Amino acid sequence: MKTVEDIFGIKVNNKQLIKAALTHPSFAIENNLGINAHYERLEFLGDAVLKFTISDILYKKYPDYAEGELSKIRSVVVSDNMLAKISTALGLVDLIILAKHEEKQGCRKLESIRACSFEALLGAYQLDGKLPELYKFIEKTFVPYIEDINNSPEKYNAKAVLQEYTQGLTKERPVYKTVSTEGPEHNKTFNIEVEYQGRVVGKGTGKSKKEAEQMAALEACHKLGVMN
Repeated sequence: MKTVEDIFGIKVNNKQLIKAALTHPSFAIENNLGINAHYERLEFLGDAVLKFTISDILYKKYPDYAEGELSKIRSVVVSDNMLAKISTALGLVDLIILAKHEEKQGCRKLESIRACSFEALLGAYQLDGKLPELYKFIEKTFVPYIEDINNSPEKYNAKAVLQEYTQGLTKERPVYKTVSTEGPEHNKTFNIEVEYQGRVVGKGTGKSKKEAEQMAALEACHKLGVMN
């Protein structure tokens, strides 16, 4: 608990909230604990807190940016990839409480778990009545990443941008499909299409599925007018 307080620089009143925010659902199930003993509900709240705070920071920091540009930056900043990176940098990863099986499987390294527990901590602090302090922490922690993203447009996570855009319209997520692969096993090239509402909106090629999906998402973002 002292470690969490040191990392955030915010004192804790309700220590059970912080413990729950660091507890993976597998541990709660393994030990017959209730729904409020793990991080899922707190993550739901923390996600909203983070998006609102980042939106407010971006709105004030870039007064000349249109809504689309602000949304692009926010999509990258609140993505699992970014949150996992920040969680690791802060030293929160070692504090996550996992069930024995998940620990053996190396689940602590999973991007989604690192991101979820971080968001859950934000939710826990909000419930603990520390929103003003939390805003300052988020601002201090995230602004360097925001500036880096703003100065390097090529770092935009096209998949995150596309997903936020489509879900904002219809709640539907883009679907990625591998159309074909070419070349020998050690040097494959992947051809991927991304569909939205049953229509192909982008195509991409890459040396890995991840790279090809990003390229397909990037093309889709350009076609849909999400990115310039």
